Amino acid sequence: MTHEGRASKEAPQATIFTQTLLDQCISCGFCLPACPTYALTGDESASPRGRITLMRALQAGSVAPDDPAAQEQSSFCLGCRACEPVCPAGVQYGTLLEEWRATQWVGRRRPLVARALMALARQQWLFRALGVMRGTARERSTDGPHLMLGCFERVLFPAVGAAATELLPELCVTSRQGCCGALHAHNGKLEEGRRMAHALGEQLPGQIVTTSGGCAAHLAAELGRPRVAEFSEYVAATASEDSPGELRVDGRRARVTLQDSCHLRNGLGVWREPRRLLEEVADFVELPDADGCCGAAGSYSLLRRRDSWRLLQKKIASIEEAGVDLVVAVNPGCLRQLKTGLRRSRSQVEAIHLVEAIRRALEGTAV
Repeated sequence: MTHEGRASKEAPQATIFTQTLLDQCISCGFCLPACPTYALTGDESASPRGRITLMRALQAGSVAPDDPAAQEQSSFCLGCRACEPVCPAGVQYGTLLEEWRATQWVGRRRPLVARALMALARQQWLFRALGVMRGTARERSTDGPHLMLGCFERVLFPAVGAAATELLPELCVTSRQGCCGALHAHNGKLEEGRRMAHALGEQLPGQIVTTSGGCAAHLAAELGRPRVAEFSEYVAATASEDSPGELRVDGRRARVTLQDSCHLRNGLGVWREPRRLLEEVADFVELPDADGCCGAAGSYSLLRRRDSWRLLQKKIASIEEAGVDLVVAVNPGCLRQLKTGLRRSRSQVEAIHLVEAIRRALEGTAV
């Protein structure tokens, strides 16, 4: 089950949380095995059920927002939403977490790193200039969908946007586009994040294609599901009869695995599409924990480095055991996290974005 929208705008708004969302939780515990922080600690309070119990106490006023336990658990949660697909009651935990942080993370209680990242994301002129310097997708006008370039993606991984436009010539590219607001919504600036999503929707009319799973989930929640498509989802819906090519290494077909984007899989239910693309161009190997968070979780890897690293170490070990040549990501934050982990462990496995993998296959480029 997936949850594509925010809480209904018509639902009665409580002081902190939308009461109808809190009431959905039946405390069954199905979420516990799916939660990465519960797996790390075995602590009930570090599970979705435990956190919702804490949310209810905050809502009732029996726990203050500056309570150390409330502050810790609002920060310790990855926000990966792995609890949502397994929840029989359909609890929209991701929305509850955003509402929590919008109240919890105010003033000095908002982490300094989060404040710095959000301030940087507002400097869109800087991202446009750096994107051009770094060689991201060039501006062009077409009658097709708009490509969302992303803020940090166009600077950190400019080749992704450039590859997307090579593979999909129908995509329209507008350089003067702002941040989607996902960073803000996840870090205590929920209303600002929503406004930014709608502003981007006005800048990019019609359908938006994105190469970032996290951005896709946020935009779909705000603009409506039909307006947003992640790259693999769009390709699957507009598949051509052309040969997809092949990824090869040392004269053989490459062995490739995939790390899911948490918000793309758990929020939008998109996980089959990238696998199908990779199965066409390589020998695909499924990771046993591909649907588990890699520890990137947006700003989490910067806010809680130690906890993020614990999750990443497990992920890197799983990738090494799979005996693959490439690990593919569908989100820039995950890609940065995997590259960091593989480099630190001196692994021979390369981490690349799905878009780059498909371009390599079409070009017949050896890994």
